[in-house]
Amino acid sequence: MKPLHRHLVNTSRKVLCTAALAASLTTAAVVTNPSTADAGESEPTPDSPQATDRGDARLDLPGEVADPQVPAGQVAPEGASGIPATALDAYHRAEVSVAAALPGCKLPWQLLAGIGRVESVHASGYGLKADGYTEKPIRGPRLDGNGFAEVRDTDKGEFDADAVYDRAVGPMQFIPSTWATWGADGNGDAKRDPNNIYDAALGAGLYLCAGDRDLSVAAKLDAAVLSYNNSREYVNTVLGYMRQYQTGGVGEVPNPPAGNYPTETPGTQPGYQPPAKNTPKPTPTPTPTPTPTPTPTPEKPKPTAPHLNGLSVLGGPGLTAEVGAAFAEVPRVKVVLSDGKPAAGQKVVFAVEGDTTGGTAFPKAPTDSLVAVADAEGIASAPGLTAGPKDGTFTLRVSATDTTGRLTASFEGKVTPKPVADRLARPDGAQPLEAVAGTGIKDITVLATAAGKAVEGTETFAELVVKGADGMWVPVDPATAKSPYFKDEAGKKTFRLPLLKSGADGKIVLPELFTDADLPAGTYSLRLTTPQKVTLILDIKITAPVTPAPTPAK
Repeated sequence: MKPLHRHLVNTSRKVLCTAALAASLTTAAVVTNPSTADAGESEPTPDSPQATDRGDARLDLPGEVADPQVPAGQVAPEGASGIPATALDAYHRAEVSVAAALPGCKLPWQLLAGIGRVESVHASGYGLKADGYTEKPIRGPRLDGNGFAEVRDTDKGEFDADAVYDRAVGPMQFIPSTWATWGADGNGDAKRDPNNIYDAALGAGLYLCAGDRDLSVAAKLDAAVLSYNNSREYVNTVLGYMRQYQTGGVGEVPNPPAGNYPTETPGTQPGYQPPAKNTPKPTPTPTPTPTPTPTPTPEKPKPTAPHLNGLSVLGGPGLTAEVGAAFAEVPRVKVVLSDGKPAAGQKVVFAVEGDTTGGTAFPKAPTDSLVAVADAEGIASAPGLTAGPKDGTFTLRVSATDTTGRLTASFEGKVTPKPVADRLARPDGAQPLEAVAGTGIKDITVLATAAGKAVEGTETFAELVVKGADGMWVPVDPATAKSPYFKDEAGKKTFRLPLLKSGADGKIVLPELFTDADLPAGTYSLRLTTPQKVTLILDIKITAPVTPAPTPAK
């Protein structure tokens, strides 16, 4: 049995029971990145170099590295599979990017995760870093025809460090000749490197979607995976892991460090170089007398279709809003084509990244991504962005993708704390709080301000108080108090109200204050206090009912 198949048998035992070739996939669509190839025109087949028996580059990893457990208390279903954080992010980004560039493909990120699990265990053991690269290179066996297919060098050793034969490289195990066609920039660093998991995941997604494939169709899904590695065992194992990630849940785990683990297949050690061959010197031959040749007529270059060529931010690159508030400025960008015309109809993705605000998001989910379509002027906008529940920063990454590449821009966002009221007062012109015993006082309004400006959302606790023997204000005793009062939800007397919030105009409107007919005339006190201990004492003047003069007897 060949080394690849031997290892697949070992890994298949855990997941083959869940594998189903008749696949019905559903995916969410948003976006962030793509490639050099026109995925809709060229469809790889099971006889492509990528589909050859490429061996297995994976290290023989201990269980805790190969199948990490999701930490207790983390938001993930019980028994969920763990995937290193950077790998999981790369698969999600690739799904989003492909969905924008090729929406008919319906590529699920779990399929990419299945391939990444089989090909390199998500780059575990190689020292996966946050930028997507690994500390140790990931290289498969030499494809020299000795136990594997023969694939002569196509990259002059640029990616696989072998200038004689090709090797599959990187977390998704791309053959260099395949990467030359399908290489992608998945992280917006202007590089296309199969050794970077962001680039590799996006390239794999575009490759699987080639030829206008719809991966929600079982036969198309089957053909796509076979074109990646022409092995039924491989297909079953990849789809088994895909199903496991879809049904059993996935949790993010820390990127594991590089380890000194033994390799499973001879010739797969990173950095392996074949011995130099002694090449005999060629025998010089006499130079023939040149004969004139007719000058060929140059062919006219074929016109190329316009492609994405520019993405620019309109307005300022900064976004600021208070905690929980909508951003006043709507993020807008303009996309143009290589012929200078607006890229009307182009899908543009706005994605919140590096968020420390606890959830700055767009409406309808809420979600941290939004796909917008450029109008006739090439302008795309992202309305509805709302600040998270705490102050902090984030980056709003904007990307536009077609089959020739990806363009990115960004807005730097800041969420500031809500201003805290430093003063409570009655509005200007407010009438004194006065009532005749037995009647109530309505529309008691207080204004919360900070530096003279109204503050929304200020919480205030209201209670009736009296001065104690030490001259300090203390709450009235509910059991003995003779005082104005409020009513609770059940209609019973209460001398305290829970926190009331100021509106957008900074106003706090208290419910009706009641008095009994036998309440002694005098001045009573109502105290309002914020959590920051800003206090206001309101005087309430109560007068005795007017007793009508008796009518003299006739």
